[in-house]
Amino acid sequence: MAWTFVLFFAVERYVHRLSYTRLHIIMALPTCMKGLPDSDTATVYIVESDLAGRSALCAQFLAAGLRARGFACGASFLASERAFGPACLVVDVNFEAAGSGLALQDALAATQDPIPVVFIADDADVATSVQGMKAGAVDFLTKPFPDSVLLNAVGAALAQDRLRLAREKISTTVADRAQRLSPREREVMALVAAGRMNKHIADELGISEVTVKIHRGNAMRKMEARSFADLVIMAHKLGMTSPALYHGGIGRHRRETV
Repeated sequence: MAWTFVLFFAVERYVHRLSYTRLHIIMALPTCMKGLPDSDTATVYIVESDLAGRSALCAQFLAAGLRARGFACGASFLASERAFGPACLVVDVNFEAAGSGLALQDALAATQDPIPVVFIADDADVATSVQGMKAGAVDFLTKPFPDSVLLNAVGAALAQDRLRLAREKISTTVADRAQRLSPREREVMALVAAGRMNKHIADELGISEVTVKIHRGNAMRKMEARSFADLVIMAHKLGMTSPALYHGGIGRHRRETV
């Protein structure tokens, strides 16, 4: 029994010391990153031609609980495969390296790549900074700057990408729901989104007003719309702003039974 007690006491002390160490590591993380939700799933890509600088940036982001991948040039980044989840790009504006800095930003824009960009530079003129910001950069930082400033900029960029991903998920969900609609329900939904009243929709489609209300109710139920305004917003997200796209070829004044 004595050796069992000694072993239990040793294990307990080891676990306690391990927990204490982990607590101090967490407390040592930059406070600006504690507010970032799901930061462990986010990825920061770094384009920096200098190996030492690239390694230092990767280490800084890894210490903040983020995934980090470094690239020596923009071409390497563009050719790479990316992880799923929110991400941002930190680019060192190196005017001597081809395809870096603003040129990389232009390449992203040409392919409609939505990844948010944060620029860092040893020395940048006002015109360069303004050009980068006008093209959509989240921030343009000139060295030297505190680590917290860069982490705050990256936090803002990741928040922006999380918002984009959330919107895309909502759009995908709405599109999936729209597949449940019958052709007639889609027609009614499109006309509703265009601002037509029930009696005008009935005349447009050649059906009774009661039938319009039934199709409209079915559309709201299938789209899981909480209100009429919600249904209209969904219709606009789906591009259902032109009723002609949904009821072309259907004869008018052809009355249907309820």
